[in-house]
Amino acid sequence: MNEVNLIKYYNKFNEDKRLKTKHGRVEYLTAMKYIEKYLKKTNNPKILDIGAGCGAYSIPLSEKGEVTAFELVKHNLKVIEKNDKDRKIRLIHGNAINLKKIEDNIFDIVLLFGPMYHLISMDEKLNALKEAKRVVKKGGLIFISYCMNEYAVITHGFKDGYILNEKEKLDKDFKIISKDDDLYSYVRLDDINYLKMQSGLKRVKIISQDGPTEYLKKEINSMDEDTFNFYLNYHYSICERKELLGSSRHILDILKKM
Repeated sequence: MNEVNLIKYYNKFNEDKRLKTKHGRVEYLTAMKYIEKYLKKTNNPKILDIGAGCGAYSIPLSEKGEVTAFELVKHNLKVIEKNDKDRKIRLIHGNAINLKKIEDNIFDIVLLFGPMYHLISMDEKLNALKEAKRVVKKGGLIFISYCMNEYAVITHGFKDGYILNEKEKLDKDFKIISKDDDLYSYVRLDDINYLKMQSGLKRVKIISQDGPTEYLKKEINSMDEDTFNFYLNYHYSICERKELLGSSRHILDILKKM
């Protein structure tokens, strides 16, 4: 992962704005639905948000437990601090592959969302997952979000028309080959299963976080609220269906430390 390029990118890109669009809300609301489901089982939970961005998850979750926001981009931490009116959230600057500022076995829930998009190699991703495992309590949960290979090939490659100009970025099986200075990396289900196995964590659920939403972005963003809410109910009804997992833009993997 090229930290300099990533910091420059997020100093300009407004992730919160994306999550407030209708299509972005599907991704966000799905994650929150499952997080809140498991939070109900824990009194005064301790939550770690690794790659917290501008606090899209940290700020609302601070009303439900004790939140630590861990973030690489200092500008993002300042945004969280500004918007955290009651100063509830502990802020830590650092890289997801090294949580040396955090003790072992102290969190009930760990969120590992953005880092898995941007850590390029499988070794980096595994290091981040092992660090998340180290700081979560026994019996605690880690929520991991990944960017999926087929979404990128279908949309950026075929739909947007870049496939022939960028075919050198694909291997013979149409897997995207990400380089060290790329901003994003993409995975398939076998990669996600490999990381789960190597980390020694147990899967609770694996979910299609946005399902077909990103393919229908224009149509969803133009929906009225009644139609959008009906679409949300449809999405929730199919998001755990195994046959739909690989085509989603994002996968949410929920793992447990045994």
